[in-house]
Amino acid sequence: MLEGIEFLNKEWFWLLLIIPIAIVWYLFTMKKQTAELKMSSIKGFKISTSWLSHLKPVLFILRLLALGLLITALARPRTVDVSSKTKTTRGIDIVMAIDVSASMLAKDLLPNRLEALKKVAAQFIQGRPNDRIGLVEYAGESYTKTPITSDKAIVLRSLRDIKYNTIIEGGTAIGMGLATSVNRLKDSKAKSKVIILLTDGVNNSGFIDPKIASELAVEYGIKTYTIGLGTNGMALSPIRIKPNGSFQYGRVQVEIDEDLLKEIAEVTGGKYFRANNNKKLVEIYGEINKLEKTEVEEFKFYNYEEKYRPLVILAGLLILLELMLRYTIFRSFV
Repeated sequence: MLEGIEFLNKEWFWLLLIIPIAIVWYLFTMKKQTAELKMSSIKGFKISTSWLSHLKPVLFILRLLALGLLITALARPRTVDVSSKTKTTRGIDIVMAIDVSASMLAKDLLPNRLEALKKVAAQFIQGRPNDRIGLVEYAGESYTKTPITSDKAIVLRSLRDIKYNTIIEGGTAIGMGLATSVNRLKDSKAKSKVIILLTDGVNNSGFIDPKIASELAVEYGIKTYTIGLGTNGMALSPIRIKPNGSFQYGRVQVEIDEDLLKEIAEVTGGKYFRANNNKKLVEIYGEINKLEKTEVEEFKFYNYEEKYRPLVILAGLLILLELMLRYTIFRSFV
C-alpha cells in the first residue's frame, strides 16, 4: 500500500517486464525499420534532415506509457477508508481493598509500601477504561472509600487521598476488608466481579472471620485476587509515634498470613501473589490485568474507491495521440 492506495491484483505487475524487453527490441530493430539508399558518392547532393525524424521515438514512448498505465489498471488500484466502532460486550466490576495499617509505611518498598501500591494501582485503573472500579480501605476496621464507578477521575483522586491515619482503628482486619468489598459488589449486574485484596500483615482485628467473608464472595460469584506485600525477613517499619507526631522506625519481622491469603484466592477462584519489591508489584498488577480482560467487540467498516478508470482513460488518450501522430505528422517517417 502506497499513500493510502492498495493494489488488489498485484500479480499483474509482472507484465511490466515486457517494457524493458520492448525497449531492447526497439533499439535492436530501429535501424532495420529505416529505409537505406546506397550510393557510390553523394557529391553534388545537398543533404537536409528534418527535425521530425529525431522525434520519431516519441511514438514508441507514448505506446510504452500507455502499456504501463494499462498494466497498472489491471492491478486494480484503490483507496481504502477504514472506520471502526467498538462496543463493550462484557464489563468487569472491580473493588480494590487496600490495607492502610501503620505497617504499610514500611520502607522495604520505595518510598514505602503504601505509596508504591498507590502508584501501581493508579496505572492499573488507567488501563481499565471499560470497567467500573471502587476502593475499600481497611485496618482494624473497614469502610468504602469510593463505591464502584466508571468515573476514573473520581477513583484516581480518591486513591491519591489514601493515607495512614489514626482515625481508623489499628490492626489488620482482613475479614472486614473482604466483607466490605463483597458488600459493594453483591448487587452488581456485571458479568464478572473481582476483588483485589492487598495486605502486609495477618488478620488480628475485626469481628468477621476471613473464611466467612470468603464464603460470601463465593455465594455472590465474586473472584478474589490476594496480594501479600512485603519483603521476606526484616523490614524498616514504624515502631512508635514520637511526641511530635512523626514515626520512629526500626527493624521489624515481616509477618504475612500467606496460608490465609492463598485459601481466600483458591476458594473464590482467584490467585495469590507475593510482592516483595516494587518491580514485582508492577508485574502482579500487570498479570491481573491480563487475567481479567473486558471483552470489546470491534466493528470495522471498509469503503473502497476504485482508481483504475482514470488510468484506462489516460492510456486510451495516449494510444489515440500516438495513432494521430503516426498517421499525420510522422506519416512519411513511419
